[in-house]
Amino acid sequence: MLCISGILALISCFFVPINEKYLSYIDVNTLILLFCLMLVMAGLQHIGFFSNMGNMFLKRIKSQRGLVLILISLCFFSSMLITNDVALITFVPFAILVLKMANMEYLVCLTITLMTISANLGSMLTPLGNPQNLYLYSTSNMSIGKFILITLPYTLISGILLFLCILFYKRRNVPQDFKYENNEIDYKKLIFYGVLFLICLLSVVGVLKENLLLLIILLAVFIANKKLILKVDYSLLLTFVFFFVFIGNMGNIEQFNNFINSIVSNREIGVSVIISQVISNVPCALLLSGFTDNFKALIIGTNLGGLGTLIASMASLISYKQIVTEYPTLKGKYIVLFTVFNIGFLAVLFLSTYFIK
Repeated sequence: MLCISGILALISCFFVPINEKYLSYIDVNTLILLFCLMLVMAGLQHIGFFSNMGNMFLKRIKSQRGLVLILISLCFFSSMLITNDVALITFVPFAILVLKMANMEYLVCLTITLMTISANLGSMLTPLGNPQNLYLYSTSNMSIGKFILITLPYTLISGILLFLCILFYKRRNVPQDFKYENNEIDYKKLIFYGVLFLICLLSVVGVLKENLLLLIILLAVFIANKKLILKVDYSLLLTFVFFFVFIGNMGNIEQFNNFINSIVSNREIGVSVIISQVISNVPCALLLSGFTDNFKALIIGTNLGGLGTLIASMASLISYKQIVTEYPTLKGKYIVLFTVFNIGFLAVLFLSTYFIK
């Protein structure tokens, strides 16, 4: 996606000569928020907060159904605050380990599929849940309450669908020799990164300016653990920059502008879902936001668009990589299960858009 966005940005420069307007294309505030959140999440992950949280929930689980319920719930609810990709990076390897220990490896494809879906759908509730939400929330200047009211019905439907899927798991007991690994957490560091996360929230709701947020987070992380700066996904940030340039330039080309406007107008949700299947939902949000001000439809469409193909949400590739690395022979089975369940969830949620106003 980084290479594709870079090539598109470069090609667009031949149609619109480089000038001072290029700087106005880039939404610096969104980039700062993403960067700061990535740093804080890297800090929390480094001290083992997420894995310990998972261990805490799993300690008293006795049935297979209960085990899967916890694993899926961890992704669904945590993704609302720590983003879908961080949730999957943290809990998919953890889930594979747990399923091995519980002699439930025969359920690994289905369980990881549902965990991936739960992370992508749980993340739609809040502006912090995924990059496209943060961008659309920042660009639209809507309140956080209004944003959540838009996504809440679809999040609730998603939760019900996931729960129904979990009911198909058997109530068979988990082996009694199932052991859990507990790591000590430095609670001073936990409080430190927790405070930094709250500071990020202040910026998200508009209390704290982004420039001041960047200064505070950078200074704090540099003092605490400067190696975390290397943990940031700079390829995602650079992908945003390239797409900002591409979209800005395309908006200045009348023929392209007219074409996009003609296909997007009053069809934002459907077009968002379709385009997301090909270029993923983050670039789709960046692209279409330049041609419509119907942000409500874009928020719904790009979040639902994360379902479907393996690249519809780039976070889904995290789970795929883990499965392929750990179980190379299950690649085909996983892709089939992933596609079938994603299409099923997408069909139900897309149909619900006709009834939710």
